[in-house]
Amino acid sequence: MKTRNGYKTYPLTVAQKFHIYYMEACPKKEVVNIGTSLTIEYELDIEELRRAIYKAYERCECMRLRLCYDKEEKKWYQYVAEKEEREIEYVDFTGKTMEETEEVMQQWTQVPFQREDAPLNKVVMIKTPDGNQGIYLLADHFTLDAQSLICFLRDVIELYCNVKFEGIDYPKEMRSYIEQLEKDLAYEAGSKAQVRDREFFHKLIEQSEPIFNGITGPQALEEERKKNPKARAARSATAKVDSALDIFHLEEEPTARLMKFCEEQHISLQCLLIMGIRTYLQRMNHNADVSFNVAYARRATLAEKKCGGTRIHSFPFRTIISADKTFLEGIHIIRDGQNEIFRHTNFDPVEYFAYRSKVYGLQPGQTYEPMSLTYQPMTLKEQGLKQLGDIKYKTKWYPNGATTQAMYLTVMHRPEDNGLDFNFEHQTAAIDRKTLEYFYYYLCKIMFKGIERPHLTIEEILKLI
Repeated sequence: MKTRNGYKTYPLTVAQKFHIYYMEACPKKEVVNIGTSLTIEYELDIEELRRAIYKAYERCECMRLRLCYDKEEKKWYQYVAEKEEREIEYVDFTGKTMEETEEVMQQWTQVPFQREDAPLNKVVMIKTPDGNQGIYLLADHFTLDAQSLICFLRDVIELYCNVKFEGIDYPKEMRSYIEQLEKDLAYEAGSKAQVRDREFFHKLIEQSEPIFNGITGPQALEEERKKNPKARAARSATAKVDSALDIFHLEEEPTARLMKFCEEQHISLQCLLIMGIRTYLQRMNHNADVSFNVAYARRATLAEKKCGGTRIHSFPFRTIISADKTFLEGIHIIRDGQNEIFRHTNFDPVEYFAYRSKVYGLQPGQTYEPMSLTYQPMTLKEQGLKQLGDIKYKTKWYPNGATTQAMYLTVMHRPEDNGLDFNFEHQTAAIDRKTLEYFYYYLCKIMFKGIERPHLTIEEILKLI
């Protein structure tokens, strides 16, 4: 095995290769940046916070991850540095407006990282104009996804609170990134599990060809059919990667109604969101056969949840649900389909898409999926921080300004009230704000009418909204 700077190096995982792939294809390298801030309504001891951050670095291998490139093999490798000794800056935004403060952090988010032998994250301690204090975290998606980012932030808070408050337990150890990496690489090296997963997805692809359903209707597919009357795929994204992030907030009480329905029906909120989105697309395209991409976090075990890194694999999720099915029947079809997909999500999504393109002869840029969905159930208000009483938290996500997809919807819980934020990252050349407002409005109408009267058919629900 190769070494770099005295450290053992490892090949990239499938999830990491995907990020490298679209980063290298995108003119804006900041496309892989994730920027967020967490601030607390409390006067913090900055030096103690700095010590907590250094300790969290020490406990979390993936935050010390480095990339290196082998010119002979033309391959990227990775290794974990022993420690982080970078200065952790403190920036006081007192005297600025919140808008000016957020603009600065958005600018930070749009600066790409140096790729080789350099840190792939940046932590800044901040004080915002509203008097809150906390940290801004910028990370390369190659090293972190949303769950591991939240896990690191929680570790910093818990380490700080263990020192500063009585009765707060020292946080449990993180899990080894390297140990989980070795398991992933063993899977990818031709394991029996990989063979089973390949057989599953190949069979799924070969069953029949999906069909494209546009966010605003069938116009894109109709355009393709001018060249090929039998076309079922269309072009969704544009070559212009400039993006915007539009966020819609669902209040605490209606969010609680959605969560209560999911609990009563023994389904995840992800299933309800999928039902809402596919029903909207069915309405706009008059088509019962609907596909879009769904992200799977692959964090079923405790080791996977606490090892950090990036573990998201994204696959198309296709449902064929006729309008005479009830809303609840549709939910159950989605639940069963999701459960089936979950068992095979370690498979390589790039290999999936390559095989599907081969089977159906897709041209570059053609797809059946107009958008992607990620639901992020993990929040900072989980067990362990409740002991801090009424101390309020604020989180903010900052756009990196680029995306290779037409639309990527991330649904997350707000830490302050557990309501839902619908984060629409979209190519400005492909989708405008008005289209998103329309989409969000009818998505909510469908979901709430569905949970109020789940035994109505899809057709009946669409007539009522």
